[in-house]
Amino acid sequence: MDLPFRDRLDAGRRLAARLADHGGDVIVIGLPRGGVPVAAEVASALHAPLDVIVVRKLGVPFQPEVAMGAIGEGGVKVLDDDLIHRAGVTAAQLASVERSERATLEARVALFRPEPLDLAGRTAIVVDDGIATGATASAACLVARALGAARVVMAAPVGGPDAVRRIRGADEVICLIQPRGFHAVGAHYLRFGQTSEDEVNELLSNARRRKKTDQ
Repeated sequence: MDLPFRDRLDAGRRLAARLADHGGDVIVIGLPRGGVPVAAEVASALHAPLDVIVVRKLGVPFQPEVAMGAIGEGGVKVLDDDLIHRAGVTAAQLASVERSERATLEARVALFRPEPLDLAGRTAIVVDDGIATGATASAACLVARALGAARVVMAAPVGGPDAVRRIRGADEVICLIQPRGFHAVGAHYLRFGQTSEDEVNELLSNARRRKKTDQ
């Protein structure tokens, strides 16, 4: 069995070592909230700027922990049509879930990123703390692509093998461990507490200050 990560910081350092050869005009994109501490370690190691793309899982109405898709900024939407059909989710139920998650998404964009994100011509390394279904990762990669990224790399410490294969919108997917029998991202961390909004904002502020110092 693959050894677990101590916490998100440990995972970020180990992921950064795997990404050491990804230089050039790179920007590291964390997925709030849990992906940002991992991304912050990657950005620091690569001496790259850190920013965020906000995505939200669309949970099945009567089983919200199960993702039937995801949404991202700019109207991006990824749906698992087979699961939606098998679960009997109606169009009205899907629209209701999407409205709720879209409101949360827009509030978090306003909270975490005061200025528009410009990725034109750059390599975007999109980082999350794990890949459970591939839906939110796909949405984030498609957002990065829509924002003009020349190359999109999806990177995570751990993920399900099937989910990793399903990711859309990435030129390259890097996932350190892909355990057989994968069932939850948190099972591969010794400490996997919730990341707060304050922690996300502090990490982003620190990265912005570091960028100004380096200029």
